[in-house]
Order: sequence, then structure tokens, then C-alpha cells
Amino acid sequence: MTALPGTPLAAAVVDLIRPVETPSVFNHSVRSYLFARLVARHRGLDYDDDLLFAACAMHDLGVAPDGPHRQRFEVEGADRAAEFLIARGVPAAGADAVWQAIALHTSPGIAERRGTLCVLVREGVAADFGGPLGTTDAVTDEQGAAVHAAYPRLEMIRSLIDAIVAQAAKNPANAPRYSIPGEFLREREAYGRTRMEHACRSSRWGD
Repeated sequence: MTALPGTPLAAAVVDLIRPVETPSVFNHSVRSYLFARLVARHRGLDYDDDLLFAACAMHDLGVAPDGPHRQRFEVEGADRAAEFLIARGVPAAGADAVWQAIALHTSPGIAERRGTLCVLVREGVAADFGGPLGTTDAVTDEQGAAVHAAYPRLEMIRSLIDAIVAQAAKNPANAPRYSIPGEFLREREAYGRTRMEHACRSSRWGD
């Protein structure tokens, strides 16, 4: 239920993200993969497990403090992930599929039309938010409890939005108007809290 892929690529991905993400964001990334697998099973979708893990695990790599921070976090993370995968021998088509899934994971109505990997990454991330971004009918209460026991939330919503806002504030190119990072930054500056943080207080999993 909570086992990760036992492949060299998956191990390399974990070694990449664990040192540069907060424990809260790291756990969110892994839970997104575990929930994405449940979504795939629920919908009867076929997928490449290594690529799904890579895309979910690295989908927030763009907020890591060691990055260049010159683009919105989704694109920066997608670029870093694709470069990492190509360097480890993943074919260009697979690396590009991961790039799209990461770059589009905050783009409803677009990600769902760009293939199974994009669908599963977006749905896995949405499931971990517990409602505001999507449905969680693919995850039972028992499954959710098992995932959270292995990878606790650790105030994920606040921690992740803190990281997105910090990255967005470093460069105007990181926070274009009406993008997720742009709106999070402006809401934090104007109100001290984002609408996402407010909504997730009453979501299925909480913060």
C-alpha cells in the first residue's frame, strides 16, 4: 500500500529531493504518488510506475531553495526533473512526459487533456489536498489513514505555500498574474493567508 518503487531511478529521485525539500513537502510529494496509484487502480488506467513516481515526487522541486528561481515554480521544477531524468538515461519521450505532468499539475482543464501521466499527477496531488482541487473518491478512509501513518502531513498546506510564496517573491517572472504562485503571493501580501489555506482547514485531511 505504501511501498515505493524499488528501482534505481526511484532511489535516485528520493536522494535528490529529500535533502532539498522540507519533510512536510517531501511527504506531500510521496503521498501524491501513493494517491495517484489508487486513482489509476480506481479508473483502470495503465501507467509507467517509474515515471509516475518521478513526476509526483519531483512535482514541487521548483520550490527547493537550491534552485535558480528564475521561472514560476511549476516550470522550474519541470525543467530540473527532465534534466535529471535525461542524465540518468530516461528516453527523451519519457522525460518530456514527466515535464508536462509537472508543468501542468496546477492547470485544471489542460492537464487532463495531455495524457495519463498528466491526469494521474494532477489527481494524486488533488487527492492529497483532500478536496479543494478535486475529488477523493478513489481513496478510502482506511487507505488514507495508512498513507498518512507512513507519511504524516506535518502542516503540509502551510509549509508548501510558504515555499511557493518564498520562491515567487524572488523574481517577478516567478509570479505571473493569475498563476498559482502569483495569486498565492498576492493573497499572502494582502490578507496574510491564501484562500487555499482557508479552504483546506475544512478539507478531508486538514492541513
